[in-house]
Amino acid sequence: MDFKKILAQLNIISQCRRYRLSFWQCPQLLFLVMGIIIITASILSYTIGTKYIEDPEIVVLAVLALATVLLIIDFTITRSFERLAEVSRMKSEFVDVVSHQLRSPLTNLKWAVDFLISGEPGETEEKKAEYLQALKENSARMEELVSDLITVSRLETATFPLEKQETSLENLVEEIIFKFKPFAESAKIEIEFKFQKDLPKVLADSSQIKQVLENLLDNAIRYTKEKGRVELKLEKQEKNLYFEIKDQGVGIPQEDQKYIFQKFFRAQNILRYRTQGTGLGLYIAKSIIGKSKGKIGFRSKEREGTTFWFTIPY
Repeated sequence: MDFKKILAQLNIISQCRRYRLSFWQCPQLLFLVMGIIIITASILSYTIGTKYIEDPEIVVLAVLALATVLLIIDFTITRSFERLAEVSRMKSEFVDVVSHQLRSPLTNLKWAVDFLISGEPGETEEKKAEYLQALKENSARMEELVSDLITVSRLETATFPLEKQETSLENLVEEIIFKFKPFAESAKIEIEFKFQKDLPKVLADSSQIKQVLENLLDNAIRYTKEKGRVELKLEKQEKNLYFEIKDQGVGIPQEDQKYIFQKFFRAQNILRYRTQGTGLGLYIAKSIIGKSKGKIGFRSKEREGTTFWFTIPY
């Protein structure tokens, strides 16, 4: 896996696309150019050194020391440029997501308000109720976006404290299932929950774990086809509680899977099924599980479904 990551880092074109930069501005190109300079400098140093220094061991040590120093400088500079490029990319994605997610509900709100204010003759109570419902739904969409952005900001600035207490994960899962049951029934999705008996409690922040469960179950229902099934499982594994949620949804394309926990990322095939969404839910889930000293992951195959899982120590 590490070798694959190294190869991915050396793929200059792929990295340039990721950072949304031109080929000549890409940090990986700088790393490559600096590498060529270091090799050239090492060869020249060795050639010159052998002419003026009789002991070949001293020449080799001097060349190695020079190459090491240059490599450290190269790595430091490249990492600094990568961080700047990453910040630039995240800022662009933030603007794209926020502008896209706010434009649609704001437009709908404007239409609904204009209709209600106009007071045109022939307006029925049913029609007014329809527009009021639109106002409610679009307000909820904007509230969700703002809430997610605040949560991300607090997670990244360490102002999201954990209020740990003994918590029954089984009870939390059942609470979330009850909350999402009307949504699942309207989508004709069956929810099945299997769990071991006498499970121990975990030391965790129940409100944050609830948020993780809500994000995972919401995604599973939304992306599962009609008359499908969502299966949840909770069991004890060594010193952890293991939770798993499996859907029969659209799945995640192989090429998108490495980005799935990144902020604002949404797989291309998902955009065809659901245009709404901030791309922050899974990032938030991973951050919360990490702060709870647990692990999170997934298995997925496009057009067959996805299984997300996480563990929390007890």
